[in-house]
Amino acid sequence: MSNQTMRAGVTSENPMDIKPKLHLEPAEINRSLRMVIIDGLCSEVVVCLSSGAILVGAALLLGASNFQIGLLASFPTLCNLAQLLTILLIQRYPNRKLITVLAVFLAKMPLLIIGIVLWRNTQLSFSILLVFMFIHYFLSAIGGAGWNAWIKDLVPEQQLGTYFSKRTRLMQLTNIAVSLAVAALVDYYTKYKGDELPNLYGIYFFAAGLIGAIGAFFLIQASEPKQEISGGNLGRLLLEPLKNTNFKNLLIFNAAWVLAINLAIPFFTVFMLQTLGLSMKVVILLTVVSQIASVAGLPLWGKLSDRYSNKSIIYLTAPIYICCILLWIFVGIYSRALPNLILLVVLHIMTGISTGGINLALTNIGLKLAPKTDAIIYITVKNMVASFFTALGPILGGLLVDYFATRELQISISWKSPNLESVAKLIYLHEWNFLFLLASILSFFSLRWLGKVQENGEVSHQLVKRIMKKRFRAGLKERLLVGNIITLHAQLKQILKRKELPTKE
Repeated sequence: MSNQTMRAGVTSENPMDIKPKLHLEPAEINRSLRMVIIDGLCSEVVVCLSSGAILVGAALLLGASNFQIGLLASFPTLCNLAQLLTILLIQRYPNRKLITVLAVFLAKMPLLIIGIVLWRNTQLSFSILLVFMFIHYFLSAIGGAGWNAWIKDLVPEQQLGTYFSKRTRLMQLTNIAVSLAVAALVDYYTKYKGDELPNLYGIYFFAAGLIGAIGAFFLIQASEPKQEISGGNLGRLLLEPLKNTNFKNLLIFNAAWVLAINLAIPFFTVFMLQTLGLSMKVVILLTVVSQIASVAGLPLWGKLSDRYSNKSIIYLTAPIYICCILLWIFVGIYSRALPNLILLVVLHIMTGISTGGINLALTNIGLKLAPKTDAIIYITVKNMVASFFTALGPILGGLLVDYFATRELQISISWKSPNLESVAKLIYLHEWNFLFLLASILSFFSLRWLGKVQENGEVSHQLVKRIMKKRFRAGLKERLLVGNIITLHAQLKQILKRKELPTKE
């Protein structure tokens, strides 16, 4: 059989084939990556329809207490322990595609059941909702671990930044569109059809389950490269990433970073709603502004990630993010609404731009440093460490807020004269602001651990910064020059018209 025939045979195989393959042709890889993007869009719709405000709204309809809602919110983090089960399954059945797709598909069944029960106005206790959502998150975690290891081998390393920036950008655009539509319908039903609100939530959950199952259909059409994984005791395997000095440094940095920023991030919304007294619509619009800014910045971060290094992206974006957290201490110093709103818009724009780069780089550097052999072990350990410290951050943050609730620091400048007496606040720290200040300081110190991480093809972030400045200036000059050339004809035409106009007597 000729090589051409063999290649044709590879690309003409059934896309629904679930067996791992030793070799994938470029056309097969590209097709698989498209399927992964479609599945990602479906997953983002599932998130919009069955989590966040929608899930909390459904829980409140069922009479959930604050503790129960907090317990529900902790499930995605707690269920990440299920990734250990994924390792055992893959050791026994070395087929990440089959395990991932089956887990992803089964994870949507509880959403369908919740949707049907709410839709038909059947009595659903919060305890039953809790059980179904736990099953959903547990199965999703099993599928997520297999997906990470599968995608690491599927996406060419030199395309990690570009590919994931494109996928994330499309997912965020989907999130923005769906979230706005979902929120608008909830507001409408709350105002005019309050009795039918459970039906709407039922439709949301049912649609989430159905669209998620459709996503699994696309995902199964993506090919899986054959993997390499060691056998043996699970505990010994989980210790392997800790023996890898470079990967251990990444784990320490990742843990310190997510712990520091999650001291503050979960409380931004609470601060805006309670302390600033903003409406939910304004808060949602600010979130959308942040997402749009993130989408706009992702193409740049993706290209820089592939061309230079993920570390350089973090070094460029992390200081911006830290400054944004720090600037939250100035929000609400003055009682006037307009200055606060302007500052909030600026903060959400800069936070969105920097968050896109940080999240992309953290994901890519983890995939890049994980060796091909036992990649799932390394990625699972990274996810579990990040999840633990992400969950720990809000707990410590809540304790700190309670501690600083009865404490405040105010620095101001006063001016007194016969005709004028004025006091200008420079800094006013109270419960939330102390937390924001502490989070920004700890985030800054966490960057020290990033310097100990070694990445292949690493480029100094100072060099990347200089290249970005040079290209920005060149691009600005080019746009101005080209713009003048393009509009030159129109400008000359307008000048001639003015000269031809008859002068008034």
